[in-house]
Amino acid sequence: MEPRAHLQCKNLQEFLRGLSPQTLDRLYGHPATCLAVFRELPGLAQAGILRMLFLEQPLPQAAVGLWVKKEHGREQEQSQEVLLELRLWHPHTLPGGLPGVALNPNFKQNLRVALLGGGKAWSDDTAPLGPDRHARDVPALDKYAEERWEVVLHFMVGSPSAAVSQDLAQLLVQAGLMKSEGGEPPCITSAGFQFLLLDTPAQLWFFILQYLRGAEARGMDLVEILSFLFQLSFSTLGKDYSVEGMSESLLTFLQHLREFGLVFQRKTRSCRSLSSLSSPSSSMAPNVPKCPQIPNPPMSPVPPQCLQCPLSVPNVPNVPNVPNVPSVSPMSPQCPQCPQMSPDSELQVALIALFSELLYRFPNLVVAQVTRDSVQAAIANGITADQIIHFLRTRAHPVMAKQTPVLPPTVTDQIRLWELERDRLRFSDGVLYNQFLSQVDFEVLRDHARALGVLVFENPARRLMVVTPAGHPDVKRFWKRQKHNG
Repeated sequence: MEPRAHLQCKNLQEFLRGLSPQTLDRLYGHPATCLAVFRELPGLAQAGILRMLFLEQPLPQAAVGLWVKKEHGREQEQSQEVLLELRLWHPHTLPGGLPGVALNPNFKQNLRVALLGGGKAWSDDTAPLGPDRHARDVPALDKYAEERWEVVLHFMVGSPSAAVSQDLAQLLVQAGLMKSEGGEPPCITSAGFQFLLLDTPAQLWFFILQYLRGAEARGMDLVEILSFLFQLSFSTLGKDYSVEGMSESLLTFLQHLREFGLVFQRKTRSCRSLSSLSSPSSSMAPNVPKCPQIPNPPMSPVPPQCLQCPLSVPNVPNVPNVPNVPSVSPMSPQCPQCPQMSPDSELQVALIALFSELLYRFPNLVVAQVTRDSVQAAIANGITADQIIHFLRTRAHPVMAKQTPVLPPTVTDQIRLWELERDRLRFSDGVLYNQFLSQVDFEVLRDHARALGVLVFENPARRLMVVTPAGHPDVKRFWKRQKHNG
């Protein structure tokens, strides 16, 4: 049984804490970066920064302790830990040996610029560009960003019409969202299915994090990329920005952002780039939700019959009062084992096909069947039963959503039972010991392995035993001593 992977996504603070001190000090050399970091700090930490922003001398630690009431001392300690871990505060020793703190001078200088103005704005470089004959308005940019990101999601679910660059495909594999074995095309993993259940801001933030983690391995400057990303997050949606003077590393990063749908650039070599960072869908998403964990309710007796879990993606023509969201339809008495959905969302159809068999496709209806083979095929690709059940519950039709439970226990229990059929055997590595000359020798070595806690399997009748690879050296040394003493 393979271990189930759970998607772990850090927020901005957690990511920055993992960077080296040298990287952090370089990162604070840009006003946009300092402002972005400042905005994500806890309230008390922000207050501490502002109190020290215009101080030129270190402040005694005792004076810092007087900023808050005693009942809020714990919150202040946590805020100070954040400031120290991010190297925003530097500990100092004052005259007389008193402990003190001072604001990071580089951060202080650039945060002043960000809050009070100064420096050179990125938009100043766009004056020579002139008017754009192919300018796009904000709705067009939003549509562009959505279409580009859906191409990535379609590629993950295996849609034949979706194609991405080799760099993006490798990034999906390195992030654990897809896997490729034996030269075969990449296929989605358990973590990738969890990724598809997240909303768009969380998906983008997780993807950007994975990109940043492998930036240095690709020969890119992490500080340069992060600074540009923060600068881009403060840009104006729909405004032209010049790409003149950018390094090759940044131009490569810009093309990747273009493929993600975060930046619009009409041509690869165009001297202007149009920001398409739309505010809810592609924000920095500092508080990324965790992938949902579904509790396992008690199992109910399930007869060995076809699974009943019809699905529907509404917005079907000529059907009144149907919301425009993917959803699960009520049970169909004519075909209770057949999911039914309207094909208004190709991505939703592709997602359903990951754990069901598509039977029919009509102009306004797609019928699929959830079977033992289709569920076990999905589980073989790393998708868990709980993820399938969560997918069905979160896309329930309004009629089914009013029921308690939303999905009948026979449906959820049967999916879990199909998963358990694959997990009846547990595989583990081991070292085999056999061909003992006597039963006494076998029992002595077996008892020693059992005392060490490394015995995996024993068969006294055939005089063979299996120990863990980690315990093999100790068992081997013991056996050599026994033979030497005997």
